[in-house]
Amino acid sequence: MTVEWFGWGWLASVAVVFISAAIWLNPRVPERYVHTHVWLLLLPGVAAAAGWIVASSLEVGPWRFDAIGWLIAVYISLLSWAIQRFAVRYLHGDRVYRLYFSLLTWTTLAASLTWASGDVRLMALCWGLPLAGLVALTGLKKEWRPARFVARQMAAVFLLSWLAVATIAIWLGTATGEWTLPSALAAERLVHLAAWEKAVMSGLLIVAAIIPAGQWPFHRWLMESAVTPTPVSAVMHAGLVNAGGLLLWRFSPLFSGTGVHIALFAIAFCSILIGTGISLVHVDYKRQLVASTMAQMGVMLVQCALGAYGAAVVHLVLHGMFKATLFLQSGSVVPRIGRAALPRGNGLFRGSLLFGALLGAAFWFASPDEPARLLSALLLGASAAVAWGRLADFREGRWIGLMSAAVLAFGSETVRHQFLALLHRGETSMFVPPASFEWTAGILFAAAALAAVLLANKRTSALGVRLYMHLVHLGEPRPAAMETHPRYLASYMKEGMAHE
Repeated sequence: MTVEWFGWGWLASVAVVFISAAIWLNPRVPERYVHTHVWLLLLPGVAAAAGWIVASSLEVGPWRFDAIGWLIAVYISLLSWAIQRFAVRYLHGDRVYRLYFSLLTWTTLAASLTWASGDVRLMALCWGLPLAGLVALTGLKKEWRPARFVARQMAAVFLLSWLAVATIAIWLGTATGEWTLPSALAAERLVHLAAWEKAVMSGLLIVAAIIPAGQWPFHRWLMESAVTPTPVSAVMHAGLVNAGGLLLWRFSPLFSGTGVHIALFAIAFCSILIGTGISLVHVDYKRQLVASTMAQMGVMLVQCALGAYGAAVVHLVLHGMFKATLFLQSGSVVPRIGRAALPRGNGLFRGSLLFGALLGAAFWFASPDEPARLLSALLLGASAAVAWGRLADFREGRWIGLMSAAVLAFGSETVRHQFLALLHRGETSMFVPPASFEWTAGILFAAAALAAVLLANKRTSALGVRLYMHLVHLGEPRPAAMETHPRYLASYMKEGMAHE
């Protein structure tokens, strides 16, 4: 009973933050209270960290806390605190200033509740709450037509994702006779499901995961989400788009023996190509970040398709921190008078390619038990090669760049290894794809990289020009999602003059 108090303590801290968000909505509460509210956002993180250390796994009523649940609770708490601290000044003066903070709090804490749910029905309910919060945040600028249009489009696709999860929850609970997540997904329960039932549920699971992740063919909402303010974009790209990987891990036993992982890989691989291409051809910084998220979520889902769920969770946490930082510091890319522009080089040369190949090979031989180790080796080698090339460009010295890249590679691998060690008591996947599938995935990635290099060297060819224009078109929002002139600002000015 003693360890259960850590679960109740976390739930109580979440309730305190929810109450604080409701208090902040009262216009009689002074504006300085926002600082108190922001610091209260750390309470769930502190409670989750204590529970993770003392009680690694426990159940409290319909709630279930394990390594994954505790980790995500700590991560979301810290992320919400950092983003809302930024928003205190960034959003100050907005008409719905108070409502932004309350909705941001609702959205992030609802996401925490999703991964603390031990009942499939409760998880299905909680899955839709942060998505609904994101739609509400996007549509707060009611006077701006593009914001209203994008919010409606997001609501339509998110509803499809919510219905898919709800269908899986009801179907799985009815078919197995169990409503708790571990019992419903136990091997002795799943064996009674027909092959077609597992295949259909796995297909619905993929649909539910790829929609919030902004994957092809549901990527349009993500491309058009640039209309949201920077704090909302940070929450979206650092948290909610990552939910698909966690959902697949929670329900990973359903993939066993269905072959649906091949479809997941195909969708994610196409999304990586499209997202990477859009990020390279567009000049709008925010759209580059959006396209980068699409590609990174594709990599995360490829890891899930290969059964490397632990690596996918580590990926989503580290990517979320990185992407939130990029959004919150996006103002630093605006050119300023007197500041020299950063040098631009090709970022690759023979030495960097050799360094990347050696590092990838070293990882391959040193990690024989690593899930999807071929993909991990390729990603590590490619990242190290690009990092050395770029650092050499910035520092005007290849040997300094080499040392920096080596330190970064060692540090990143150490962090990844420690995260995986922290998650070793989390859920393990019953799904292990054949080795031939992993090698096929590695060959496809290598072929795509080679094709990209060849096209980059022949940019003016007919194929290169067509591909360039096609990627530009894919990254452009629909006419209803953009406005050549922000007319709502003109209405603000008219109202201001009327009050005077």
